[in-house]
Parts: sequence; structure tokens; C-alpha cells
Amino acid sequence: MSRVLIVGAGLTGGVCACLLQRGLANRAQITVWDKARGAGGRMSTSRSPHNLFCTVDLGAQYITATPYYSKIHKSFYEELLKHGIFKPLEARVEGMMAMEEGTVNYVTPSGMSSVVKHYLKESGAEVLFGHQITHIYRRGPCWEVHQKEGSPEQFDVVVLTMPIPQILQLQGDIGSLLSESERQKLEDVSYSSRYALGLFYKAGVQINVPWVAKYVSNNPCIRYIATDDKKRNLVSEMFGPSVVVHTSVPFGMEHLEEATEEVQAIILEELQKVMPGLPKPESIKCQKWRYSQKSSRSFVVTFNKKEESRRP
Repeated sequence: MSRVLIVGAGLTGGVCACLLQRGLANRAQITVWDKARGAGGRMSTSRSPHNLFCTVDLGAQYITATPYYSKIHKSFYEELLKHGIFKPLEARVEGMMAMEEGTVNYVTPSGMSSVVKHYLKESGAEVLFGHQITHIYRRGPCWEVHQKEGSPEQFDVVVLTMPIPQILQLQGDIGSLLSESERQKLEDVSYSSRYALGLFYKAGVQINVPWVAKYVSNNPCIRYIATDDKKRNLVSEMFGPSVVVHTSVPFGMEHLEEATEEVQAIILEELQKVMPGLPKPESIKCQKWRYSQKSSRSFVVTFNKKEESRRP
């Protein structure tokens, strides 16, 4: 039985683990490592420290399925709808760009991370958090993977699903496996950056706005706001409301290296201008997305014991 390591417990890592398990029919022992404390990656869902029922999506907000993708990924959508992980977004999002006819937006009642958790569970993989890899070496037919803390382990196949800059920072034999042109393509990949703010409220607090989500075009800081519980149709007496705020990319790039507390204060000040009278939250979480969205073409690198394969 081959040992397969997937680095990254985000959507790519979760789906990859699931598809490998289904395709290999128990011929591989799959392990997933992630440096974070939980699954989700850029599809993370955060919980209030005071109320586990009060949650907010700090990354992806909804899934857009165009007619083309609904057709070629039909089995994925059907599976997620069958398990109640996806539900159509019924409310209108103010300021949303016009979409192709037949396009459907989906939300996740249990949060975006539920999509990733579903695929990780289906994969049967051993999922380990707090595992940050630092080096990868070729050891005969295998790959030896070192982590920041803990002993190195050997795998037959290693799949990296991290952002490209993090892959290029890895030490060991990876650099020697890439041609000059391949390395240049990887170095040419760039990412946008932004901040996300999650505001958690006590049960019973009312957020009185005429929309569930809106895109903001006239503020230098804030680009998107959602009353996240209403967006996911989670309004209940036991759920405290939650609000999520995403900044614009220019704001994120400008303040990327500043202290999180200072950036949070700026976002809250701008939020009061966009939503005057917004109640004071019980708690706040500020998330910096350094690698928010890829802005040029890249490819995934998979290392296996027989060959080095590169998939666009």
C-alpha cells in the first residue's frame, strides 16, 4: 500500500484526498497535513468564543455555479446538495454583478469549511493539524518530509496544495527538480491580499439592514459586507447574528505588513461609515489573507516515487 501525503487541508487538499481514495480503492494510505489548527484553508469558518452556534465565513462567501460548471461538475453539486451541505442562495446580494443566465449561487448552512470537512471525511485520510513542512528530500524511491516540529516521515507520493510562494520557500531537493522555465513560471504567480473581519453578537441582537449581503463601491477600505447568519438562513433564537466584512484588495496590499490590531481599528471605523448605528459586537476576529486570490496562471507540482509529474 502506497503512502500518500497531501499538504494542505483546504478545498484542493480535501477533494484531492477524496478522489484518490475513490479512485485507488484502498490501495493507498492517505495522510493530510496542515499547519493550521483546523480544516478549511481559504474556505474557513470561525466560531464565536462565547457561542458555538454563532459562526462566520471569513473566506469564500458563496459558490457560483455557471451552466458550464454545473454540467461538468454535476456529480459534485449533486453530492453536496444531497448531504445538505449546499443550499441555493435565495436572498439577493446587493451590488452583485450580472451573471450568465442559468447561474446558481450556493451557500453552506454549516459554513464553508463544511465542504472541506465533508471531503476529508469521505477520504478516510488521517488528518493532522499543526504540521508545517520545511524540507522535502529524495530518499531512494521515497520522499522524506520534514516538519517544523516532530520527526521526518517518508512517503511514496507528496502532493503540495499550498500557495506557490510557500512552495518556493521549501528547502531540500524540490529546487533541483524544477527546470529554469518551470521555476520562473512559479515565481511569476502573484496573489492579491485582503483582510476579513468577523463580528459576533449575542443572541437576540438585531442587525437591521435591508439586505443579507452587499458589495460596496464607494469606500476605500470595505468591498463586501454580509449578515452571515441571514445569508446562510440561520436566523434562530439560539444563534447570535454575525457580520463579515471583506476589505478591498488595494487596502489589503497597502496595510499588509501592519499590526492586525491597527488594521482592525481602521476597518471598524470605516464600517461605522457604511453601517452607521451598527451594534457593538461581543467579539471580533480579524483575518489577514496574504494569499487571497491568485492573479496569474500557475500549476500544481506532484512528487511521486517513479517520476516528477507537473500538471497545469
